[in-house]
Formats: sequence, C-alpha cells, structure tokens
Amino acid sequence: MKTNGSAIWSGGIKDGKGAISTRSGALQEYPYGFASRFEGKPGTNPEELIGAAHAGCFTMALSLILGEAGLTAEKMETTAEVTLDKVDDGFAITAVHLILKAKIPGASQAQFEELTGKAKAGCPVSKLLKANITLDATLQP
Repeated sequence: MKTNGSAIWSGGIKDGKGAISTRSGALQEYPYGFASRFEGKPGTNPEELIGAAHAGCFTMALSLILGEAGLTAEKMETTAEVTLDKVDDGFAITAVHLILKAKIPGASQAQFEELTGKAKAGCPVSKLLKANITLDATLQP
C-alpha cells in the first residue's frame, strides 16, 4: 500500500506560507507556516499531523490486538503529545507521549497493560519514529 501527502511553500522561513494536502482530501491546501508551528497561530504543523497519525495508528493497532485476544473496545480515545526540541544540528522530534483512555468490557488491568504495550511497540508510526515513545493508558470501568 502506498499513499501520499503533499506540501507547497512560498517565501522565506518566517514570512513564507505553506499549504498541506492529503490524497484523501482530509486536508486540502490547509495552511501552515512558521507562526502556526512555533508561535501558536492558526494553521497546522508537521508535529501536529504526526501526533494525529500516531494516535490513529496506535489506536487502530490496539483494536486489532484486542480482537486477536477476543476483546472489543467500547470506546478508545488517544492523544499523542509530540515534543519538538532544538538539538545540535537543528530541531528533532525527541518524544511522543501517548495518552489513552479506553473502555474495554472484559479486559483485566494486566491484560490491558500487556496489549497496549504491544500496540505502542508495533504500530507502524511507532516503528518509524526515533523518538522516545511513552504511554499512559487508563482502563475505564
């Protein structure tokens, strides 16, 4: 399977403007730039998109792993907090912290911890990133 995303950019780093698009059309020339990346202004940024991709990938991987264990989630909500730090040679994504709240009927706490750990390690986005990936997973009654 192959898919794609694309970006266009015009101008310098601080005064320039860009737009990001996805093959699916989920994003169509959605604006991004220095201000949305580093100053909290409207628009998106690559780290936010990686966070969404990682949260989606992890949650979908966990759904597969739960199914293999004979479990089905009633609801799972995942947030991926992506850390971008200045390093010696520029910037790097140094960490991703996954925060999961899940309602999974029939799952024990021990089983939940084992299966979420497998999903964290095994999802394709986790495998792509060199960052330190951590997880807080809460099994709700």
